[in-house]
Amino acid sequence: MSDTPVEEMTFEQAMAELEQVVGQLERGEVPLEQSIALYERGAKLKARCETKLKEAEEKVAQITLDAEGQPAGLKAAEGL
Repeated sequence: MSDTPVEEMTFEQAMAELEQVVGQLERGEVPLEQSIALYERGAKLKARCETKLKEAEEKVAQITLDAEGQPAGLKAAEGL
């Protein structure tokens, strides 16, 4: 596991570590206490990935296109 706090990870970092955690849990080669800690870490990593995806979706939703379909700027997103 990384020493980086989950809250500071990029989407890619969190996803890579989440894949490692899932792999370890699926193999079942870790003691119960470590499995619990891995599960808790995995839950935090999953939440981080979901947050980063939502942020990206909101940014994409703000992009406006011109008549030719090219990005022309940003519009204010509702609720932000």
